[in-house]
Amino acid sequence: MTSVNLTKGQQINLSKSDGSALTAVRMGLGWQSAPRKGFMAKFTGRGEIDLDASAVLFADGQPIDVVFFQHLTSDDGSVRHTGDNLVGGAGQGGDDEAILVDLARVPVHVDQIVFTVNSFTGQTFTEVQNAFCRLIDETTGQELARYTLTSGGTHTAQIMAKVHRTASGWDMKAIGEPAAGRTFQDLMPAIAQHL
Repeated sequence: MTSVNLTKGQQINLSKSDGSALTAVRMGLGWQSAPRKGFMAKFTGRGEIDLDASAVLFADGQPIDVVFFQHLTSDDGSVRHTGDNLVGGAGQGGDDEAILVDLARVPVHVDQIVFTVNSFTGQTFTEVQNAFCRLIDETTGQELARYTLTSGGTHTAQIMAKVHRTASGWDMKAIGEPAAGRTFQDLMPAIAQHL
């Protein structure tokens, strides 16, 4: 399977080219601070931006667990955050933050996992560049899909994507919806619109 560049609203099936199901995936997130403009830019350079990745687990439309920088592993152990990155910088390279999902271990009642990113330090996405999320087959390291944020904006968060159960396994949908909030709790009303 070659990597798919997703557009907003696009959905892909998370099965391998041989038809077998993926067992573990990693949602990677990367970003860079946008260069500052104006007279003071040459003195101040890039600012540090603390974006935070979160994964909210849902069962029948109700949030039942969340994985984020203060709760790095879901209660059942199937979803794990690799740790908080306070400054970003990967941009088009590697991931600044990643969330590992052991799809085979996700409890059967969990039917959706929504991935969000928010600016904990409160900067808007006009101050962020080269932000992306990507889904990687954790077993092989192969990138399956990538969703790139093409525009900044005055929002402080994004509902990036979700994986959800289907009759044949799991699908991923690129959401890319701007939102306001510094934490995943702030985003819950906006997340609910995408369940």
